[in-house]
Amino acid sequence: MTAAYFDQFNIVSLITIRAPFLGDFAVSFTNSSLMMLSVITVFWLLFKGEKIIPTRWQLIMELMHSVIRTMIRDNLGKEGAKYFPFVLCLFIFIVLLNVFGLFPYVFTPTVHIIVTFGLSLSILIGVTIIGLFKFRANFMSLFVPGGAPLALAPFLVLIETISYLSRAISLGVRLAANLSAGHLLFAILSGFTFDMLTNGLALLSVFPMLIMIFITLLEMAVAVIQAYVFCLLTTIYLGDTVALH
Repeated sequence: MTAAYFDQFNIVSLITIRAPFLGDFAVSFTNSSLMMLSVITVFWLLFKGEKIIPTRWQLIMELMHSVIRTMIRDNLGKEGAKYFPFVLCLFIFIVLLNVFGLFPYVFTPTVHIIVTFGLSLSILIGVTIIGLFKFRANFMSLFVPGGAPLALAPFLVLIETISYLSRAISLGVRLAANLSAGHLLFAILSGFTFDMLTNGLALLSVFPMLIMIFITLLEMAVAVIQAYVFCLLTTIYLGDTVALH
Protein backbone atom coordinates (compact mmCIF):
# COMPACT_ATOMS: atom_id res chain seq x y z
CA MET A 1 0.00 0.00 0.00
CA THR A 2 2.86 2.34 0.89
CA ALA A 3 4.49 1.70 -2.48
CA ALA A 4 1.25 2.66 -4.23
CA TYR A 5 1.46 6.17 -2.77
CA PHE A 6 4.81 6.67 -4.50
CA ASP A 7 3.67 5.35 -7.88
CA GLN A 8 2.67 8.89 -8.85
CA PHE A 9 6.37 9.83 -8.77
CA ASN A 10 7.48 7.13 -11.22
CA ILE A 11 9.16 8.33 -14.40
CA VAL A 12 7.86 6.34 -17.37
CA SER A 13 9.70 6.14 -20.68
CA LEU A 14 7.30 6.88 -23.54
CA ILE A 15 9.71 6.79 -26.47
CA THR A 16 13.20 5.31 -26.41
CA ILE A 17 15.75 5.83 -29.17
CA ARG A 18 18.81 3.61 -29.23
CA ALA A 19 21.92 4.06 -31.31
CA PRO A 20 23.50 0.64 -32.07
CA PHE A 21 26.94 2.14 -32.65
CA LEU A 22 26.90 3.71 -29.13
CA GLY A 23 26.36 0.47 -27.23
CA ASP A 24 23.82 0.70 -24.40
CA PHE A 25 23.36 4.47 -24.78
CA ALA A 26 19.73 5.48 -25.30
CA VAL A 27 17.69 8.67 -25.33
CA SER A 28 14.23 8.50 -23.75
CA PHE A 29 11.25 10.81 -23.98
CA THR A 30 9.51 10.40 -20.61
CA ASN A 31 6.31 11.57 -18.95
CA SER A 32 8.40 14.27 -17.29
CA SER A 33 9.63 15.48 -20.68
CA LEU A 34 6.06 15.42 -22.00
CA MET A 35 4.84 17.63 -19.14
CA MET A 36 7.63 20.16 -19.64
CA LEU A 37 6.94 20.28 -23.38
CA SER A 38 3.21 20.67 -22.70
CA VAL A 39 3.83 23.56 -20.30
CA ILE A 40 5.98 25.37 -22.85
CA THR A 41 3.27 24.85 -25.48
CA VAL A 42 0.55 26.18 -23.16
CA PHE A 43 2.72 29.18 -22.36
CA TRP A 44 3.08 30.13 -26.02
CA LEU A 45 -0.56 29.44 -26.95
CA LEU A 46 -2.44 30.99 -24.05
CA PHE A 47 -0.23 33.75 -22.68
CA LYS A 48 -0.36 36.19 -25.55
CA GLY A 49 -1.27 39.79 -24.81
CA GLU A 50 -2.23 41.37 -28.11
CA LYS A 51 -5.60 42.93 -27.29
CA ILE A 52 -6.27 46.45 -26.02
CA ILE A 53 -9.11 45.11 -23.87
CA PRO A 54 -7.38 42.21 -22.09
CA THR A 55 -8.86 38.75 -21.83
CA ARG A 56 -8.78 36.76 -18.58
CA TRP A 57 -5.56 35.04 -19.61
CA GLN A 58 -4.01 38.36 -20.53
CA LEU A 59 -4.99 39.80 -17.14
CA ILE A 60 -3.27 36.88 -15.43
CA MET A 61 -0.18 37.44 -17.54
CA GLU A 62 -0.14 41.16 -16.80
CA LEU A 63 -0.50 40.45 -13.08
CA MET A 64 2.48 38.09 -13.13
CA HIS A 65 4.41 40.62 -15.22
CA SER A 66 3.74 43.33 -12.63
CA VAL A 67 4.61 41.13 -9.63
CA ILE A 68 7.90 39.89 -11.09
CA ARG A 69 8.92 43.36 -12.31
CA THR A 70 8.30 44.79 -8.83
CA MET A 71 10.34 41.98 -7.29
CA ILE A 72 13.24 42.63 -9.67
CA ARG A 73 13.13 46.39 -9.06
CA ASP A 74 13.01 46.05 -5.26
CA ASN A 75 15.91 43.58 -5.06
CA LEU A 76 18.17 44.47 -8.00
CA GLY A 77 17.31 48.06 -8.90
CA LYS A 78 17.39 49.43 -12.42
CA GLU A 79 20.57 47.54 -13.33
CA GLY A 80 18.83 44.23 -12.63
CA ALA A 81 16.06 44.90 -15.18
CA LYS A 82 18.03 42.83 -17.71
CA TYR A 83 17.20 39.71 -15.69
CA PHE A 84 13.45 40.34 -15.83
CA PRO A 85 12.70 38.11 -18.89
CA PHE A 86 14.63 35.20 -17.36
CA VAL A 87 12.94 35.41 -13.95
CA LEU A 88 9.47 35.86 -15.49
CA CYS A 89 9.87 32.82 -17.76
CA LEU A 90 11.26 30.81 -14.85
CA PHE A 91 8.27 31.73 -12.68
CA ILE A 92 5.71 30.87 -15.36
CA PHE A 93 7.45 27.57 -16.14
CA ILE A 94 7.54 26.44 -12.50
CA VAL A 95 4.06 27.65 -11.56
CA LEU A 96 2.47 25.91 -14.57
CA LEU A 97 4.24 22.65 -13.74
CA ASN A 98 3.08 22.93 -10.12
CA VAL A 99 -0.53 23.80 -10.92
CA PHE A 100 -0.95 21.22 -13.70
CA GLY A 101 0.43 18.61 -11.33
CA LEU A 102 -2.62 19.06 -9.11
CA PHE A 103 -4.87 17.52 -11.76
CA PRO A 104 -5.53 13.76 -11.51
CA TYR A 105 -3.18 11.47 -13.47
CA VAL A 106 -0.90 14.39 -14.40
CA PHE A 107 2.79 13.92 -13.68
CA THR A 108 4.59 16.70 -11.78
CA PRO A 109 8.29 17.03 -12.73
CA THR A 110 8.98 19.47 -9.89
CA VAL A 111 8.50 16.75 -7.25
CA HIS A 112 11.77 15.20 -8.45
CA ILE A 113 14.88 16.60 -6.83
CA ILE A 114 16.88 15.98 -10.02
CA VAL A 115 14.68 18.51 -11.84
CA THR A 116 14.61 21.18 -9.14
CA PHE A 117 18.27 20.71 -8.25
CA GLY A 118 19.16 20.88 -11.94
CA LEU A 119 17.41 24.25 -12.15
CA SER A 120 18.98 25.61 -8.96
CA LEU A 121 22.49 24.35 -9.82
CA SER A 122 22.26 25.88 -13.30
CA ILE A 123 21.25 29.21 -11.75
CA LEU A 124 24.15 29.08 -9.28
CA ILE A 125 26.65 28.27 -12.04
CA GLY A 126 25.22 31.10 -14.16
CA VAL A 127 25.49 33.58 -11.28
CA THR A 128 29.09 32.53 -10.64
CA ILE A 129 30.13 32.85 -14.29
CA ILE A 130 28.46 36.25 -14.72
CA GLY A 131 29.98 37.48 -11.46
CA LEU A 132 33.48 36.36 -12.47
CA PHE A 133 33.18 38.00 -15.89
CA LYS A 134 31.93 41.27 -14.40
CA PHE A 135 33.99 41.61 -11.23
CA ARG A 136 36.84 39.22 -12.07
CA ALA A 137 39.02 38.56 -9.00
CA ASN A 138 36.93 40.93 -6.87
CA PHE A 139 34.07 38.42 -7.05
CA MET A 140 36.03 36.20 -4.66
CA SER A 141 35.54 38.82 -1.94
CA LEU A 142 32.14 37.19 -1.36
CA PHE A 143 33.99 34.40 0.42
CA VAL A 144 35.96 36.71 2.75
CA PRO A 145 33.76 38.75 5.13
CA GLY A 146 34.95 42.33 5.53
CA GLY A 147 36.81 43.15 8.74
CA ALA A 148 37.48 39.50 9.60
CA PRO A 149 40.76 38.72 11.44
CA LEU A 150 43.46 37.40 9.13
CA ALA A 151 44.00 34.33 11.31
CA LEU A 152 40.38 33.28 10.81
CA ALA A 153 40.36 33.93 7.06
CA PRO A 154 40.99 30.30 5.97
CA PHE A 155 38.14 29.02 8.14
CA LEU A 156 35.79 31.79 7.06
CA VAL A 157 36.55 31.15 3.39
CA LEU A 158 35.68 27.48 3.89
CA ILE A 159 32.44 28.34 5.71
CA GLU A 160 31.41 30.96 3.13
CA THR A 161 32.19 28.57 0.26
CA ILE A 162 30.01 25.85 1.79
CA SER A 163 27.26 28.42 2.39
CA TYR A 164 27.50 29.62 -1.21
CA LEU A 165 27.32 26.11 -2.65
CA SER A 166 24.45 25.14 -0.35
CA ARG A 167 22.28 27.70 -2.14
CA ALA A 168 21.72 25.22 -4.95
CA ILE A 169 20.75 22.45 -2.52
CA SER A 170 18.37 24.55 -0.41
CA LEU A 171 16.74 26.12 -3.47
CA GLY A 172 16.08 22.79 -5.17
CA VAL A 173 15.16 20.74 -2.09
CA ARG A 174 12.67 23.34 -0.81
CA LEU A 175 10.59 23.20 -3.99
CA ALA A 176 10.67 19.41 -4.40
CA ALA A 177 10.00 18.66 -0.72
CA ASN A 178 6.97 20.95 -0.39
CA LEU A 179 5.32 19.62 -3.53
CA SER A 180 6.11 15.98 -2.73
CA ALA A 181 4.58 16.33 0.74
CA GLY A 182 1.39 17.78 -0.74
CA HIS A 183 1.04 15.04 -3.33
CA LEU A 184 1.61 12.31 -0.75
CA LEU A 185 -1.01 13.87 1.53
CA PHE A 186 -3.45 13.90 -1.39
CA ALA A 187 -2.82 10.23 -2.11
CA ILE A 188 -3.18 9.14 1.52
CA LEU A 189 -6.40 11.07 2.14
CA SER A 190 -8.00 10.02 -1.14
CA GLY A 191 -7.14 6.37 -0.45
CA PHE A 192 -8.59 6.66 3.06
CA THR A 193 -11.79 8.27 1.71
CA PHE A 194 -12.17 5.61 -0.99
CA ASP A 195 -11.81 2.83 1.59
CA MET A 196 -14.53 4.41 3.73
CA LEU A 197 -16.89 4.66 0.75
CA THR A 198 -16.34 1.06 -0.35
CA ASN A 199 -16.92 -0.19 3.20
CA GLY A 200 -20.34 1.46 3.52
CA LEU A 201 -19.21 4.44 5.62
CA ALA A 202 -20.50 7.10 3.21
CA LEU A 203 -21.66 9.41 5.99
CA LEU A 204 -18.34 9.36 7.82
CA SER A 205 -16.44 9.90 4.57
CA VAL A 206 -17.84 13.44 4.36
CA PHE A 207 -15.27 14.63 6.89
CA PRO A 208 -12.17 13.51 4.93
CA MET A 209 -13.78 14.86 1.76
CA LEU A 210 -14.06 18.30 3.34
CA ILE A 211 -10.43 18.05 4.42
CA MET A 212 -9.43 17.19 0.84
CA ILE A 213 -11.27 20.27 -0.47
CA PHE A 214 -9.39 22.44 2.02
CA ILE A 215 -6.06 20.80 1.16
CA THR A 216 -6.76 21.26 -2.55
CA LEU A 217 -7.13 25.00 -2.05
CA LEU A 218 -4.04 24.99 0.16
CA GLU A 219 -1.98 23.11 -2.42
CA MET A 220 -3.03 25.52 -5.15
CA ALA A 221 -1.68 28.35 -3.00
CA VAL A 222 1.49 26.37 -2.24
CA ALA A 223 2.05 25.72 -5.96
CA VAL A 224 2.10 29.46 -6.67
CA ILE A 225 3.92 30.50 -3.49
CA GLN A 226 6.74 27.97 -3.95
CA ALA A 227 7.27 29.15 -7.52
CA TYR A 228 7.39 32.75 -6.25
CA VAL A 229 9.83 31.86 -3.45
CA PHE A 230 12.07 30.02 -5.94
CA CYS A 231 12.18 33.08 -8.19
CA LEU A 232 12.61 35.48 -5.26
CA LEU A 233 15.67 33.59 -4.02
CA THR A 234 16.97 33.42 -7.59
CA THR A 235 16.62 37.21 -7.79
CA ILE A 236 18.49 37.63 -4.51
CA TYR A 237 21.29 35.39 -5.74
CA LEU A 238 21.46 37.37 -8.98
CA GLY A 239 22.17 40.38 -6.80
CA ASP A 240 25.76 39.15 -6.54
CA THR A 241 26.15 39.90 -10.25
CA VAL A 242 24.89 43.48 -9.82
CA ALA A 243 26.83 44.63 -6.76
CA LEU A 244 29.27 42.93 -4.37
CA HIS A 245 28.32 42.99 -0.71
